[in-house]
Amino acid sequence: MHFDQRTQAALREVGLSTDELQAASAAVAEQTEADAAALMEFFETNDVVYSDMEMAHSASEYPEHTVEYCDITTHAAEMRGWLRFDTWGVFVEDGRLLDDGTVELTLGPSVHDRVRFAPTRDQL
Repeated sequence: MHFDQRTQAALREVGLSTDELQAASAAVAEQTEADAAALMEFFETNDVVYSDMEMAHSASEYPEHTVEYCDITTHAAEMRGWLRFDTWGVFVEDGRLLDDGTVELTLGPSVHDRVRFAPTRDQL
């Protein structure tokens, strides 16, 4: 079960049984896996994406990135991986799909920011 002890205690206090806690934990893990698969599919189906990332050497407000691959793994509610572009790569975590067809990821060292990606500049 991925809930920490305080969360488990609080959920029990509001009336959830151990079986219900385990079912909720399993549902969170399944949703995390589904989200990771959808994020990887987003980058696999878009050879080029655009971002709202601030880049020092970009002339565009929404820089273009040629996608090489995206590999995301999960453990319970955690999502981590690597996003590789044509000339650079970055550690990613905590991604989500947004209703407007874009995705949002937390990018690790060298970027250290929450970044949105879209298949077209117009979507940003």
